[in-house]
Amino acid sequence: MKKIIIGNWKMNLDHLQAIQLLQKINYSLSENIHEDIDIVVAPSHTSLRSVQTVIDTDNLSIQSSAQDVSEYNLGSYTGETSSLQLNKLNIDYCILGHSERRSLFLETDEVINTKLKNLLKINITPIICIGETEEDRNQSIQIDKCLSQIRRIFKGVRKDAINECIIAYEPIWAIGTGIVAQPENASEILEEVKKYLLNNNFLIEKFRFVYGGSVTKSNAKDLMNEESINGLLVGGASLDPDEFIDIIKLSL
Repeated sequence: MKKIIIGNWKMNLDHLQAIQLLQKINYSLSENIHEDIDIVVAPSHTSLRSVQTVIDTDNLSIQSSAQDVSEYNLGSYTGETSSLQLNKLNIDYCILGHSERRSLFLETDEVINTKLKNLLKINITPIICIGETEEDRNQSIQIDKCLSQIRRIFKGVRKDAINECIIAYEPIWAIGTGIVAQPENASEILEEVKKYLLNNNFLIEKFRFVYGGSVTKSNAKDLMNEESINGLLVGGASLDPDEFIDIIKLSL
């Protein structure tokens, strides 16, 4: 399984700063790195066009992702961006269900389910985030919580309609806190998710299972040493080109 490292830039950088960061990352990459690992950056919506233009024009071995997408395809939805619009930009991936979307904008698994179905129609690979709160973990229901999210998000999804997907386990208590889940605990969650999908006849040969939540160069190698972890979803550390490159190298 080819590994993947995703940099989520969140609501940082204008389009010129995003281009500069992209170019710095690309400059530090070895020429054939794409043969061993996929590298993805997720800028703000205002930078997507600029970043994708540089990727296409310079034929970079880096791919792009949106940070979110609307549940609607077209119409009077001020401020929204549809999957059809993302498709016109040649976007490769899209993050769904990040905990910040859930907590700050009250996004539900049912809404994520609709977004997932929209992305599948136009072949943008979804990066589906799941994860439990600190309270869930204290009650030892973290596995049940993550599986319940998966059940609702995949409800009604045709099994033959999704042959490529990324499941990102991001424990909510770890995001932006500096606290990272123990590699074996992250692996346990992802193994349970994988087992659920297999038991429900999803074809997961092209699914990748990644970890996110306070990922840095100090913990990247230990996380990637877990057989169940195929990649990393990196937040704040992806804004530092040197650290992001170190994370990529440690993941090889």
